Amino acid sequence: MSEGRQRLDKWLWFARFARTRSMAARLVADGHVRVNGTRAQAPAKAVHLGDVLTVAAPHGTMLVRILDLGERRGGAPEAQRLYETVGTPEPGS
Repeated sequence: MSEGRQRLDKWLWFARFARTRSMAARLVADGHVRVNGTRAQAPAKAVHLGDVLTVAAPHGTMLVRILDLGERRGGAPEAQRLYETVGTPEPGS
């Protein structure tokens, strides 16, 4: 990705945190995603390489660092290359 940024909802969908892009947008809109410790206000928020996300998805809460932005929604192994797990979220995050 040449501009070095991507919409948050699109990245969440590419990284398989949600089954559809609209579900990814709903995760953000419902307040279940933080970017660098701050609650994301809009699905269109730009994320960059190195940003740390806290995602409280239905299957669990994860703290991840963005390693790549991706260009399409691929299989699980491809999606897992987009991020690294950096630890467990703080209680109440």
